[in-house]
Amino acid sequence: MGSTTGPRGTAHRLAVGAVALLAAASLITACGSDGGGGGGKGSRAGGATGVDDGSTLTMWTRAATRPQSEALVKAYNAGHENKIRLTVVPTDDYQAKVGAAAGSHDLPDLFASDVVFVPNYTSSGLFADITDRVDALPFAGSLAQSHIKAGTYEGRKYVVPHTLDLSVLFYNKDLYRKARLDPAAPPTTLAEWDRQARAVDALGGGVDGTFFGGNCGGCGVFTWWPSIWAGGEEVLDKEGTAAHLDSATARKVYDVYRGWVRDGIVAPGAKDETGTTWTGVFPKGKIGIMPMPSTTLGLMPDGLDFGVAPIPGPEGGKSTFVGGDAVGISATSDKADQAWNFLAWSLGDAAQVDVVAAHKDVVARTDLAANKYSAADPRLVTINRLVADGRTPYALKFGQTFNDPNGPWLTLMRDAVFGDGTSVEKDNKAVSASLAD
Repeated sequence: MGSTTGPRGTAHRLAVGAVALLAAASLITACGSDGGGGGGKGSRAGGATGVDDGSTLTMWTRAATRPQSEALVKAYNAGHENKIRLTVVPTDDYQAKVGAAAGSHDLPDLFASDVVFVPNYTSSGLFADITDRVDALPFAGSLAQSHIKAGTYEGRKYVVPHTLDLSVLFYNKDLYRKARLDPAAPPTTLAEWDRQARAVDALGGGVDGTFFGGNCGGCGVFTWWPSIWAGGEEVLDKEGTAAHLDSATARKVYDVYRGWVRDGIVAPGAKDETGTTWTGVFPKGKIGIMPMPSTTLGLMPDGLDFGVAPIPGPEGGKSTFVGGDAVGISATSDKADQAWNFLAWSLGDAAQVDVVAAHKDVVARTDLAANKYSAADPRLVTINRLVADGRTPYALKFGQTFNDPNGPWLTLMRDAVFGDGTSVEKDNKAVSASLAD
């Protein structure tokens, strides 16, 4: 999937580049905040669409979002005088590369980032202020607000959505029919999800009710937190420095998962699943219902009859973790107007529909949720419309806390589901301590 909050997560590697980011912060901030070529406040030469004058632009993206980035760049280069030279960096090396480039004053004109790490870059001054440019877009209000909020620092906007990856329920309609469940009625509450998973599991013969990555912190935040949000609770405070993962709603979520483990409703291997094979279980056709990344929709095998649905809370509601990448103009770029030309185009109707939607990816604009490509597959409409109900958590210490396999969140997950669930309050305090560290 597109986000390191997904299958395995490599957020702990953020620490590799953290020193370089902090050391470079004053240098970078001083260089692109005055409204000059660096694209600071008030810099809007070329109007809302920027400048297309044949410039060559450099852009970095991580390997996890390579297909989407390459498709957009290829389409842009084919129709514009400007040309983008895209560099795809191994995902595990990306944070260190950005940190080193910031320290040496050698960032590219454009660079994308896993959206959960954007706050680290905005607070370090690595992105140019594009507030006026974003606000001038005629569809500004329809952009994925979770990504916009993640890239807003001290009231100013620094990034726009690049690729979106949502957490949604996938359910096997053939197994639902065999279990005498209505294939047109996926669960709308966590209690219904529990009942339906158990009904499918009762079929036996190698069929299991559900599955999850039990040794994968990124999998947990991506698929468990939406149930907490749907239940009306927050998982973090607004500053991202304290956790609320011991709330009554959170405990209800853990209780259901623990019941699946206790009663054998979850497929074998969940306890040791680190995320490397997490999304490969459902396509085999032996799992009733489980949450997965929206980006796996186009990877399902032919002949598998499945549906998608929002992730519900204990008593109802719906939500999703909006992952993926956001992209911005580096604060040191001297081609901000040309770089904005690419960003504005990438969010326009043609790019979002004929490139993004055509590849069965989630569009970055809620007003394009229903389009000529999603019309042929109602599942795409369901996913696209969920963007408006989604969240992207904000925390500067996200990686060390939630993605690191030695971090406190994974301890909370495993204690709550594979243990007796009595240490949630203590584990939540450890999560908060990590966030505030």
